[in-house]
Amino acid sequence: MRAMKIVILGAGQVGRTAAHQLAREEANEVTVVDTDEGLLRDLQDRLDIRTVAGNAAHPSVLEAAGAADADILVALTSSDEVNMMACEVAYTLYRTPTKIARIRSPEYTRHPKLFSAEALSVDVWISPEQLVTDYVERLIRYPGALQVLDFAAGRVRLVGLAARKGGLLVGQKLRSLRDHIPNTEARVVAIYRGGRSVQPEGDTVIEEGDEVFFLAAKDDIRQFMAEIRREEKPVRRVVIAGGGHIGYSLARKLEKDNQVKLIERDPKRARRISESLESAIVLEGDAADEDLLIEENIDECDAFVAVTNSEEANILSAMLAKRLGAAKVMALINKPSYADLMENGSIDVAISPQTITIGSLLTHVRRGDVVQVHALRRGAAEALETIIHGDQRSSRVVGKRIEEISLPEGARIGCVVRGDQVIMAHHDTVIQTDDHVVLFITDRRHVDQVERLFLGETSGRR
Repeated sequence: MRAMKIVILGAGQVGRTAAHQLAREEANEVTVVDTDEGLLRDLQDRLDIRTVAGNAAHPSVLEAAGAADADILVALTSSDEVNMMACEVAYTLYRTPTKIARIRSPEYTRHPKLFSAEALSVDVWISPEQLVTDYVERLIRYPGALQVLDFAAGRVRLVGLAARKGGLLVGQKLRSLRDHIPNTEARVVAIYRGGRSVQPEGDTVIEEGDEVFFLAAKDDIRQFMAEIRREEKPVRRVVIAGGGHIGYSLARKLEKDNQVKLIERDPKRARRISESLESAIVLEGDAADEDLLIEENIDECDAFVAVTNSEEANILSAMLAKRLGAAKVMALINKPSYADLMENGSIDVAISPQTITIGSLLTHVRRGDVVQVHALRRGAAEALETIIHGDQRSSRVVGKRIEEISLPEGARIGCVVRGDQVIMAHHDTVIQTDDHVVLFITDRRHVDQVERLFLGETSGRR
């Protein structure tokens, strides 16, 4: 399997995260382009990559970065226009096979024709703001969850949550799961205890404080969550700090079913978004203003979501809201070290835009017919959905029972989706051609082995 050549344009937060994730895999040769030579030197000191300084849309810079024989170009600069132009140049001059661009402005993304086959040379566009909005909405729909991720077009969900005292399964062995929920089926694919992975076996006992990841059909999620921790009340009152792209989009999505208040400090922006929201109340002010939060009855708030452009402001306002009585607080935090520190303290969920975005990016980088990828635990683990191709002669998995498949350590098959049927994985489940298989990999260093195992002769990169 030859090395995949990937050119990353932009060494900002998302670009650096992408470089870290992709350069750690042996099967990739990564080059990063940015105008900031200091950032590039820092990256080169940490990672086995090439770097090129210059404007990412300039032909000479793309040529120096190796765009002529690159398999994938990933444009992640802070400028939508530079990202789109770089994809145009790479396709026009070098016919680069796969071109991915980060597009932030709704002015572009609301017009799908711009990204059709006969228009811009962008094969895939990624909007971190939209991905974060969808992610936060799912967390609000499932109170108590740390992560909620979709597979098989939403029919299967992977949920991560902390086991709490009072949950029926806490102190019980995993094999008793069926006794507690006889008419549903779920699969525990990973358990983290004190930050370390615990292999989930039938005799594994769930302890209070464990971080448990399980797969289940969408309709069975709530029932299983209630077994791990006391069922939480549905979220009714939501306060959003920040009226940028994420805050505004989130308010629009939630205002139909929730009582939403949005706090925005810029008077012009507050007035503008107030006019385009239907029932959400827009307040002009500072979300870290204690008097304002008390006046708006923050102690009656079910969820406080801080998504301003300043992670320091997000952390401060979320901590204050928690101290004043908000039931659950979430904060958008870019720095992974901050996120880990805060999530173990007074913030319930630290939202990492890079981790959310990198999953969408990896979907288009993975070998084989990969439908969905989600990065987990700040990128240390990964869950992916892949389509099985080939037959018993060409594939190493078709026609085999799961117990016969030699998965690397820490990799588990969670479920198989066959047509409209969701099959939770058991040792005797047989893999068939065209199955969608959902896997959980606790150590991303084994991703390459998993790719080779599931890459049948008849499958290839999309």
